[in-house]
Parts: sequence; C-alpha cells; structure tokens
Amino acid sequence: MPGLENLGTGGPIIVLLGLLSLLSLTVIVVKVIRLAPVRAGGPARDAAFVQWSGGDKKSAQQAVAAGKSPADRVCAYAMQALIDGFKGPALMAELTRRGNQEFAVMNSWIRVLELIAMISPLLGLLGTVTGMIQSFQELELAQGAANASVLAGGIWQALLTTAAGLLVAIPAAIGASLLSGRAEAGAQSIENAVGNLMVLEERGAH
Repeated sequence: MPGLENLGTGGPIIVLLGLLSLLSLTVIVVKVIRLAPVRAGGPARDAAFVQWSGGDKKSAQQAVAAGKSPADRVCAYAMQALIDGFKGPALMAELTRRGNQEFAVMNSWIRVLELIAMISPLLGLLGTVTGMIQSFQELELAQGAANASVLAGGIWQALLTTAAGLLVAIPAAIGASLLSGRAEAGAQSIENAVGNLMVLEERGAH
C-alpha cells in the first residue's frame, strides 16, 4: 500500500474519505445503541392497558411511565393527560407533536449517513479523474517515453480512490437504511400505543 505522498492528487481525497468513514461508523454505533429500545415495552404496555380498562388508571400510568421507549413516554403522557381531564382535539394535537418530536430524535443523524453514502462515491470518482489527468499529463511531458509500469502504477493509484469511496459508501448506505427502518418502527409503536389507549378510553366512556 503506497503512502499518501505517493497517491498524488488522490492523497487528500483518501484522507477525506477516511474521515467520512470514521464519522459514518461513529454515527452507526451511536444510533444502534440509542435505537435499541425503541420497540421495547410492548408486553408491559399491554398489561398496563388491561389495568387501564379495568379502572386502575393511576397504576397503569405509573407502569407505562417506568418504560424506556418513545412509545412509553408518549403513552404515559397521554394517560396522565386523560387522568387530568385533558381530552379532545387539543390532546390529539399535543400527542401528534410529541410523537413527531420523538421521531425526529430517532431519525437524527441518519441524514448524515445518507449524505456520506451519496458523496463518497463521487469523491472517489473525483480522485480517479484527477489522478488519471495527472498520469496522462506526465505521459505527455515525457513525449511518449514514459515507462509503462510507471503509467500503470499511476492509474491504479488513481482508481484506488474510487474503491475507497465505495468502501465508505456501502456501509453508510446499509446503516442509513436499517436505522431508518428502526426509527419508523419506533414511530409505528408510538402510533399503536396511543391508538390502543384512545380506543380503550372511548369504550370506557360509553
């Protein structure tokens, strides 16, 4: 593997791609940890809904409030609001706001991964093009007398930036897709939890 000083115009791009790779892997690890609990607590919420429908609303709210998932937080707020007599369109608007806020937090930094996945191959291609230009300029300056092995070496070093760009882009694209799906699943859990609670409350009111 040649040193960066031997990569010509591709050296700075390799460094930039290395930094993007480090950022990408850091974001993936952090988001995996933070999104791990977004679908947790389903059985506990179901048990709390049984308590709620049985009339033990305070215990149900306390059980849900002890959860760690976004659905638990939104559902716990909804239960407390209903206990306090806050109902109707105003409550639904507030729950929608809180749900959107939770989703924004779950979805944060995923756009960065998508951006890295998009620009890394372009940076790699830029390094290849500039490296090829440099190689053929050297051939022109040598008036066709350049050693073929030297020219080939320059070309493969230029192509190395494209490979580096793809190596950075592929994990970022996979990570963005999987993490986005996880965030959407968390949002669905919020919607399901609130929907179930509102159905139970409506039935209890009649």
